[in-house]
Amino acid sequence: MFIKKGDKVVVITGKDKGKVGIVKEALPKKDRVVVEGVNIVKKHTKSSQAAPQGGRVEFEAPIHVSNVMLQDPETGKPTRVGFETRDGKKVRISKKSGKEI
Repeated sequence: MFIKKGDKVVVITGKDKGKVGIVKEALPKKDRVVVEGVNIVKKHTKSSQAAPQGGRVEFEAPIHVSNVMLQDPETGKPTRVGFETRDGKKVRISKKSGKEI
């Protein structure tokens, strides 16, 4: 999985297509990511001692990693990820601009 927590990504398919957000959480075992402001779902909660009111809670649900692409640091458009060795370290680079991510 080429996407990590804190990366800026663009949603390329689905109901939130075109939205840009920061990855809040990466779930590599499930191939999913949680993106800020994307895939908002409502969960109905029953009243309890902790939440005596109950009601609907909105939160970001995970989406599949294939539905997002990294945002190019130079142009702001979606880009694929490549790897290079620079100064003895393996770094991620943008395929569109060649800049380090």
